[in-house]
Amino acid sequence: ESLLQSIPNVNTASGASRGRFFQIRGIGERSQFVEPVNPSVGLLLDGIDMSGLGAAALMLDTQQVEVLRGPQGTLFGANALAGLIHIKANEPSDVFSGQLAASLGEFDSRELSATVTGPLSDSSAYRLAAKTNRSDGYMENRHLGRDDTGKIDETALRAKLRFEPSEDLRIDLTALYLDVDNGYDHFTLDNSRNTLSDQPGHDRQQSKAVAAKFDWALHPAYKLDANIALADSDIEYGYDEDWTYEGIDPLGYSSVDDYQRQRDTVNIDVRLISAAQGRLFNDSSDWLLGVYYFDQQEDLLRQYTYADSDFGSRFNTERQAVYGQLDSQLSANLNLLSGLRFEKHRNDYLDSRAIDGANEEDLWGAKLALSYTVDSANSVYALLSRGYKAGGFNTDGTLPVEQRSFATETLWNYELGYKGFWPALALSAQLALFYQDREDVQIKSSNPVAREDGSSEFIDFIDNSAAGESYGLELSAQWQISPSVSAYGNLGLLQTELQDSSLIRPGGDAAQAPGYQFALGLNAELGAGWYTSADVLGKDEFYFSDSHNAKARDYILLNAKIGYRQDGWDISLWGKNLGDKDYYTRGFGGFGNDPRDGYIASEYFQLAAPRQIGVSGRYQF
Repeated sequence: ESLLQSIPNVNTASGASRGRFFQIRGIGERSQFVEPVNPSVGLLLDGIDMSGLGAAALMLDTQQVEVLRGPQGTLFGANALAGLIHIKANEPSDVFSGQLAASLGEFDSRELSATVTGPLSDSSAYRLAAKTNRSDGYMENRHLGRDDTGKIDETALRAKLRFEPSEDLRIDLTALYLDVDNGYDHFTLDNSRNTLSDQPGHDRQQSKAVAAKFDWALHPAYKLDANIALADSDIEYGYDEDWTYEGIDPLGYSSVDDYQRQRDTVNIDVRLISAAQGRLFNDSSDWLLGVYYFDQQEDLLRQYTYADSDFGSRFNTERQAVYGQLDSQLSANLNLLSGLRFEKHRNDYLDSRAIDGANEEDLWGAKLALSYTVDSANSVYALLSRGYKAGGFNTDGTLPVEQRSFATETLWNYELGYKGFWPALALSAQLALFYQDREDVQIKSSNPVAREDGSSEFIDFIDNSAAGESYGLELSAQWQISPSVSAYGNLGLLQTELQDSSLIRPGGDAAQAPGYQFALGLNAELGAGWYTSADVLGKDEFYFSDSHNAKARDYILLNAKIGYRQDGWDISLWGKNLGDKDYYTRGFGGFGNDPRDGYIASEYFQLAAPRQIGVSGRYQF
């Protein structure tokens, strides 16, 4: 979440201890309750599909984070309407090394991690990594007299093995275990960090996953690249719906809502990729041909105070696809990349209310990119891509017939870009201008339903807006000011519009789409092992939902660090949100939840963490 704050036009939706869902260029889900969700932004951890499970992104022994904007079809074999986030871990090494790290901070925060890697034989190597993260959290429950009801309790383990039985074959095996047992007690009647709930919520996830990747030079003309991954996740999310305690008011209600999901996922991606002797059209074109399979079964158990009985459902998603990509050198400076994808998508749903439905579609996506190399340090490109998000059905039996199903959303992405480097200034920059045209936009809405006591509950459903569009730019720059000082700057500008007279903001901004985001950072080596860094992050105001007008305020945050490193040791003092800025991470409007004022419709917000100071240490061997 901290990293994504600095990346242009990328956001994360809170509403739990961790943001589970991401938004790219103003497109992406924000929450999940009863209804099944098909995420608009994919999340891969070393090729393991964790889309919709953002709590898994714990940055354990991470090498790099790739953020791919716009529809993705041929690169990973997974079509994500808005884009894809791929977190890649460090690889095993044939040289023995390791690292131990620890961190302490306010709110009784402490983190421990360890990594070790080395050879097993002349043809194999391993890497083991472990991490624990603990904190009482920054919320205080004054009714219970506790300061840990918003706790963080996370453990992550990863083992990687690499085998190279021959010069032509490399096999990478990954095993991943995640155990998240966080608290969730973040909403208050007075929009503070002091809660009154008598039954604090929780946000839990336990995931076990394995993956195998094969890189096999089968023939001088082509190689095989295959990735097979299986993941098993148990997710539980629950909260005190009234945010208070019994007896706070004679008219008050008491309710708990809990969602338990069991999710099994299989994703298989197999590709043939051209080698030196396999290039086409007079040795001018590289090619890729792939097949993709995805199967996910999700079982839900909902236990809700106001329900007559427990609710259960089973939702199965199956996708089979074939895709290809051609990378053609048209001239010494001009390159054309073209890709096409065909997919068969099927959803099956069954629940305890005897709702039984299925949806099957044939879908297609495409990509066409033309790039021109001005010289060895500068290039420009033009990109056209088409993405899709399958349709489906809403499952609440009280919805009108016309709201029981929704259509497939399609997106056309048009983009112009520039990438340059100026050696004399040691300055590099990347610029992208984009326009996105959306058809049958899938909009998540909530209908508030008044109970007899005056309080409200919500019925979620997905509907289609007639159309939508967004446009903007993304600018990133890196500057090596001197051998000891470097700086970076990121800027994202975004304008969105949803066009449907039935919307609460017809012709208005989409949710989770701030008009601007920026990040400025400076890193300096001070000499004799001392160093410092600082960054400033800013974000414009934005709406939290498409079904109400509650807004997040604009904000600017300052983070800084000063440290000393010598002989493998690194010790630093750091501060986050040094200006102690109050800003919102989640908000609701248009309903009442306070019995003391007769449930008057109000706006409620979840506050982010205040200023936090800490110290970290690391030893590398």
